[in-house]
Amino acid sequence: MILAFGCDHGGFELKEPIINYLKGLGHEVIDLGTDSNKPVDYPDYALAVGKSVIEGKAERGIVVCGSGVGACVAINKIPGIRAGLCHDTFSAHQGKEDDDTNVLCLGARVIGIQLALEIVKTWVNAKFSGAERHVRRLEKVRLIESEFLDKSVAKK
Repeated sequence: MILAFGCDHGGFELKEPIINYLKGLGHEVIDLGTDSNKPVDYPDYALAVGKSVIEGKAERGIVVCGSGVGACVAINKIPGIRAGLCHDTFSAHQGKEDDDTNVLCLGARVIGIQLALEIVKTWVNAKFSGAERHVRRLEKVRLIESEFLDKSVAKK
């Protein structure tokens, strides 16, 4: 699987361990930064990962910031992105199996390296169930997104 990875300075400590772990599992990783713990803005990295997923350059994405919240808020503004903030393996597999998340968000200041790797492994190995109830619910999510996209376009 091809995965886009991005982090801000708050998530930088998890960058190398996660990328190396994914490569060790046989995945290809597109590293979209950051490259140090120098303060940067998480929306820039969330946008880069989201674009990679939406444009088909990556099948899924991972974004890490300090809490995971800011990156999750930012990336979910991109139409077609379904990002989930996960700090446990249950949310990671359920987010993919039931909600078909295409981006995983993590908080480096909330979880340690070992738990982060377990969450990443769980999420990349999970598959969308395709169950009728989940497909129906995702269609409702798409309709919500579409309704508000139409209104924002109309205002311009």
